[in-house]
Order: sequence, then structure tokens, then C-alpha cells
Amino acid sequence: MEKILEVKDILKIYEDGVIANKDVSMDIEKNTIHAIVGENGAGKTTLMKILFGITHAQQGKIFYKGKEIKVKNPHEAIKLGIGMVHQHLMLAPDLTVAENMVLGVEPLKGKILLDTNKAIEITKQVSAEYDLDVPANRKIKDLPIGIRQRVEILKALFRNAELLILDEPTSVLTPQESEILFRTLKELKNHGKTIIFISHKLKEVKQIADRITIMRDARVITTKDAGELTEHDIAYLMVGREISFARVRPPEKRRETFLSVHTLSYINDENTLILKNISFEVNSGEILGLAGVEGNGQTELVQALTGLLEPSAGEILIKGENINGLSPREIRERRVAHIPEDRMENGVAEQTTLEENFIVDRYYTSPFSKRFSLDWKKIGTYSNKLMERFRILAQSSRAPVSSLSGGNIQKVVVARELSSDPEIIIAAQPTRGIDIGAEEMVHNLLKEVRDQGKAIFLVSADLDEILKLSTRIIVIYNGEIVAHFKDVAGISGKELGPYMLGVKREEGLSGKIHS
Repeated sequence: MEKILEVKDILKIYEDGVIANKDVSMDIEKNTIHAIVGENGAGKTTLMKILFGITHAQQGKIFYKGKEIKVKNPHEAIKLGIGMVHQHLMLAPDLTVAENMVLGVEPLKGKILLDTNKAIEITKQVSAEYDLDVPANRKIKDLPIGIRQRVEILKALFRNAELLILDEPTSVLTPQESEILFRTLKELKNHGKTIIFISHKLKEVKQIADRITIMRDARVITTKDAGELTEHDIAYLMVGREISFARVRPPEKRRETFLSVHTLSYINDENTLILKNISFEVNSGEILGLAGVEGNGQTELVQALTGLLEPSAGEILIKGENINGLSPREIRERRVAHIPEDRMENGVAEQTTLEENFIVDRYYTSPFSKRFSLDWKKIGTYSNKLMERFRILAQSSRAPVSSLSGGNIQKVVVARELSSDPEIIIAAQPTRGIDIGAEEMVHNLLKEVRDQGKAIFLVSADLDEILKLSTRIIVIYNGEIVAHFKDVAGISGKELGPYMLGVKREEGLSGKIHS
């Protein structure tokens, strides 16, 4: 089969001495979907940045359509026909879809003014050509993440991309949005495009890829046709050891109730009822899983539990104390930890250091604070211990969080929250965007703190995660609890699906308990 891209013996060493790519070689066949998988820090994203001209290798050669190329910058990559959709989307949030589409190649009215009508016309034409519907007049900031990603793909296609690089494209998508994306990618392949698909989600890789390259420790381990590899094969080659996919055994007993929610409702500023009479309890020594299609009130429920929004009715109790009206800081001081669903928006301050992010909720306490100043020596020692324990890859504890990969940023959040000595952990999408090895580590940590008697409320769009970890499962649909499964041993995603989609519901306000 014809090769569109050949990478030969790429070596990339960063200024701090970290080897990101070592003797990396691979071939990408034309008109295929080629997945590249590996743990965070395996070298996947660095290699893609080299192909797109964002960074440059010290050694090695790149051949595109049979000719050696040296890509100095993204502009040159685009001229060659190489496009890239980054993990953290590169769109101007205050501009419309049409304005983003033509950014840098704007049609002008006269010599200065943007021809808005022409930009809208271009957007509609490209959208129709690839059957990717986008609202040309709406601002990016007002769109869901799945539509924003669609805009990024259309931007690259408008610039005549023949080779499209997608870096962790499903890390912030719902399962439904991911399915739409996969249909899009298959259609693009039918249009003659070649796609490099960077991911850590093994089911998705098996579902979408024609060929798979596995990287570990900055090297290519192997490249094979997707049909030659099972998920277990891929996992083992990625991390170099066996990964457990087994469900976590339930605890021997549940103790006292740590978190109680009674008839909680929330009406937003547009007078829409988002949450309706939500009731549940989380006991010490258990993980209560909340299953549901994203956008059914999970975000608002977590925000209410953590003090980020005020419920319209009902009450939230921590060990019997009503916390309605308390600030997020006051709730945290009651030993509540919060792993937020969007690490970049609510989890970290990306331009500040790891040290500052680790202590942001405890900087005023001993041993970090002394009189009127911070003890940076102790903060540094503490931060290095967290980096070691949670296997966070960074240049140093004083590196900005923005310099980390998405998976390592998620580890920073998890490390801070689980090291805060919590009794209650609100974990929303705790493994989103991290590789299978790091995911196993987070799962083991959650089980460990559960066994220590902590109460965990787990919200996840990943049904496998819900089924693997949960002691009990409740299902949310359209802002209501529609089912409660007390015994989860024999439950599958197939059985949860009808409740998640609103096709079935149990009798009673909070759902009938399945025993």
C-alpha cells in the first residue's frame, strides 16, 4: 500500500535532558486511520508536534509523499497538506465559528474589513462537503466541546489537509460525541484523507483504527494491523506489565452516612429546571457511582455538592450538618475533596507552578505557612513527594502546569485532592484524558481510600469505570434519579443503558432499589 508519511530515526531531547523520542521510526499508509497509543510521556504528542512544525528533532528524517521534508513551523505543515487538531483546542472563544474558520486566510471586503458573509458562505460550503454541521454565526465559547472539535477539523480540511493528526480527540467528549466523531473520521477516510489518531482508550482504538503503533519510553515498540492485537495485548505492550480489567471487590461493610442529599432541585438563570428532587446517600467505606449521559444534570449536581452553585430547594448534609450556603473553601474545610470534570477550567491554574497548584487549598495552613510568608522549602519537599507518589512527569515542581501533558495535569489534580486528608471525595471524571496505566493507578488509589473508610461519590461518563469501581450505582436522566442498583455484581452497561437514555425508569422519586 502507498505510504503518505515515513518517519526515520527521530531523536528529540528537551533542554532539561528529557528524551521525548529516541530512534522513532514508523510508516503511515495513505487513506488509513493509523492509531498511535502509549502512556502519558511515551512520546506520542512530541512526535506529532515535530510533524506539525511546533518543535524540531535533533536527528532523523521525515518523508511526505515520497519526498524528504523539513517542517519549520505549522504554517509550512499546513501548506504541505498536514493538519492537526490539538488535545486542547486552538480556537478563539470570542469569535464566531465562521471567523475561526477563516482566521489567517480571511476573505476581505476592500483591503481591511473581513467579508463576514463570505466567511459564513465558506463555512457552510465546507460543512456541507464533509457533512459536518456547525452553526456558522455562533461564538465558540457558547458551543459544546464536541461541536468545537468539529470546527477544528473543518478548519484543517478547509486548508486542504490530506493528513490529519488528532491528538487525544475523545479525551473531553461524551460517548455519544465520540461515536459521531468516529463516523466523521470514517467518512473522511472515504474522502481520501489519512488520519493519525492519538489515544489511550483501547476500545476506541480497536473500533476505529486500521493499524496501530504502540510507543513506550520514547520508543516505538511495534506497529501491527489492528486485527492482530487484542485490548489486553495493547495494554501490556503500552505499560510493559499486566493491567487488571477486573471489577473491584465490594467492601465488607458500609459504616456511617457521610454525605446526604435530600430532595435537591436547581433552576438555572434561564428558569430551566436542571435538577429535580435528587436524593441519595453516600456512606463511609463505599463508592457510589452516578451513571448517565453527560448533560443530564451531573455538572450542576457536583457544583451544588461542592459549593459552586446554590441549589434552589432541598438540602445537602455532611455528617448531619446542612452545608447549603457554605463557600467552596468552607466545604473543603469539612474534609471534602473535589476532582472536577474539567481539569483546565476548574482543576488547575495552568500558568502557575506545580507547587502552587498542590497547595492552593492549604497554603494558609501548617507546615506551608509561617507567620506572614510561605515556607517554599517545605512546599518544594512536599511537592516532590507528591510527584513521586503519583508518578507525575514534569521538569521540576517549579515548572508551570501548562508545560505538562494532559494526563499529567490530571494527575496533579488527583494528587492534590487525595492528599488533602478528605473524608468525602467528589470525583467527577477522575481518569478523563489519562492513559491506561495512570487510570489503573487512580482506580487503585480510590479503592485504597475507600477501604480506609472514606466516602466516594463517583461521576463518570465511562461506564466501564462506573461498573468497575462502584459499590452501588444510581442513574440520572434529565435531572432526576431514575434507578438505584444496590447489587452491581451482575450489572452490565447494556442493562444501565435504557435508564440512561430515559427509555426505562423505576418507580419512586429516587428510583426503586434493585437488590
